[in-house]
Amino acid sequence: MLRRSLLLAALALAAAPALAQAPAAPQPGIVRVLLQTAEGPITVELYKDKAPVTVANFLKYVDGKRLDGTSFYRAARAPGAPPDFGLVQFGVRNNPKKLLPPIAHEPTSKTGLSHLSGTLSMARSTPGSAAGDIFVVVGDMVSLDADPKAPGDNLGFAAFGRVVEGMDIVKRILAAPVSPTAGEGAFKGQILAKPVTIATARRIP
Repeated sequence: MLRRSLLLAALALAAAPALAQAPAAPQPGIVRVLLQTAEGPITVELYKDKAPVTVANFLKYVDGKRLDGTSFYRAARAPGAPPDFGLVQFGVRNNPKKLLPPIAHEPTSKTGLSHLSGTLSMARSTPGSAAGDIFVVVGDMVSLDADPKAPGDNLGFAAFGRVVEGMDIVKRILAAPVSPTAGEGAFKGQILAKPVTIATARRIP
């Protein structure tokens, strides 16, 4: 679960304009994965050289077909924020049949990555608790990066990839209706009324 304080701080930021870019062929150290969703295909690229632990974990879910049949289930938007600013979350939702053990935390201060629009990152509570749930940021949210100068839990979230095709679908999911009652704590009012199913998740050769 994302901590409420970090999420509210991130969603309060103004969205930075994003430049449209055609995805180039993946470079060495980059793995691409295709998510076939009920809203259409989403292609992501993973930076295994920069975030090896986190990428290896995600690929275990992909190669083990553990993401098949899961869904995008959360759309977090802050009141007053632009409509295309927030985050969407997908994954196994603690399903014991799909969940793998949690992994070591790779902070952005180590990986050199940042939570810019389209970034994939691991949902967590405490550092080292991330397992099988992932979020995508829509709009730049650098407040989710590690900040060694900040007090308390300052390790941020573990970014490990980004959406290279299908960001329009991600934004459509973010704009979808949410249930006013579903969810607990920071999740209340952020659970999609109709989750978007992920039929398959596969590496792209």
